[in-house]
Amino acid sequence: MKFTETEVIQFMNSDPGRNWNKKMAENRFPIPTVDIIIKIRDSIVLIERKNPPFGWAIPGGFVEKGESLEEAACREAKEETGLELEDLAQFHTYSAPGRDPRFHTISTVYTAKANGVPRGASDASKASLFKLNNLPERIAFDHRSILEDYMKNRY
Repeated sequence: MKFTETEVIQFMNSDPGRNWNKKMAENRFPIPTVDIIIKIRDSIVLIERKNPPFGWAIPGGFVEKGESLEEAACREAKEETGLELEDLAQFHTYSAPGRDPRFHTISTVYTAKANGVPRGASDASKASLFKLNNLPERIAFDHRSILEDYMKNRY
């Protein structure tokens, strides 16, 4: 069974016996996530988020129980952009506790190539191509910093 980001948050809020919100607030159990910098020709794909925090973002999301990080990256890219990935490679892992305003996440970022036209779906209201030197002003999470690292070949 697959869950959207909204469903995961609703589940955590609906199970007070597990006290998810308190655990997340205390950063005792960081949540594993993936993000994928998808290159199509000389542009990258960003999605416009349907859910808070709003803004443009690198496609990605939560790793589900029983899947590898690579499987999660391919699934999230397909769900949010409709694209099949090629040449998936691990870029870097970001773990600063404040990188996601909702709770502590640890994101392993991948790079990949794709062909076709991205289309927003799932948690993405839109998916669009952007040149690295012409990114949108409002970028969610720490994704602007991640893209700066990518542009500088930092890792």
